[in-house]
Amino acid sequence: MAVTTRRRTARIGDRYPTRVADRPVIIDRAEPAVWSTDPGMLTADELAAHERDGFVTVPQLLTPDEVGEYAAELDRLATDPAVRADERTIVEKTSQQVRSVFEVHALSEPVAALIADERVAGRARQILGSEVYVHQSRINYKPGFGGAGFYWHSDFETWHAEDGMPSPRAVSISIALTENYAHNGCLMIMPGSHKEFVACVGETPADHYKESLREQEIGTPDPESLTALADRHGIAMLTGAAGSATLFDSNCMHGSGSNITPYPRSNIFVVFNSVDNGLEEPFSAPGPRPAHVAARQIVPVRRDA
Repeated sequence: MAVTTRRRTARIGDRYPTRVADRPVIIDRAEPAVWSTDPGMLTADELAAHERDGFVTVPQLLTPDEVGEYAAELDRLATDPAVRADERTIVEKTSQQVRSVFEVHALSEPVAALIADERVAGRARQILGSEVYVHQSRINYKPGFGGAGFYWHSDFETWHAEDGMPSPRAVSISIALTENYAHNGCLMIMPGSHKEFVACVGETPADHYKESLREQEIGTPDPESLTALADRHGIAMLTGAAGSATLFDSNCMHGSGSNITPYPRSNIFVVFNSVDNGLEEPFSAPGPRPAHVAARQIVPVRRDA
């Protein structure tokens, strides 16, 4: 039955209605986090950890030489005037330094090759139990003395509301190119929070992505829901060396603090969606976000030869 409010009407059959009611609600997740038990890059224990916690870490995904090569590629992109002028580049609200560059696999052949690498795409296929395509790719810079944080949120809430992703059958991988310390804005996740969907309050304005990619407000959970999740699940601070990676479920409650240290924190960030979970019309937004933020064309990632 549709739920009518003064704002919008939830779509009939939508299991995760959000931004449609005047009060937040926590909804139990219907789908698994791991869709396959087939052997692959991840062990059975790692798959079990991902199902239980919503994330799994890979201590040494990249070699030191590869870290150097990709770090140089990030520097090249961040200092290229054409890239900075591109609509795919987001700058910090205060420092005006580069914050993120989206659709980076279309701008960088080395990054495109890394995304197709079995170490990366292969793990996503294993978790999602299907062929995968890139829903979103970007590089995140969090420079010292000026890298702003990312407030607590579930990516799936945004992808569902604004992109039309039907279910949380998607996984992200964050590949560290700098040391992740507890004090330089490392990724924080509430383990197990992926099993609960927090429906948010607030109507999505037109072209919301232009502001939300710099600082998100609409689609962020209320303090009471966040407190309840933190009390239930705790907070894990994901530190690690350059070259390490974290795969995490699309519905994990996560965020990161600002970086006021001298030590930058940069990463390559890729979202893989199942080819069986293609985007529909947005569930709670006036129109879809542009393709460089949310790919609407399903192009399966090729397998390594």
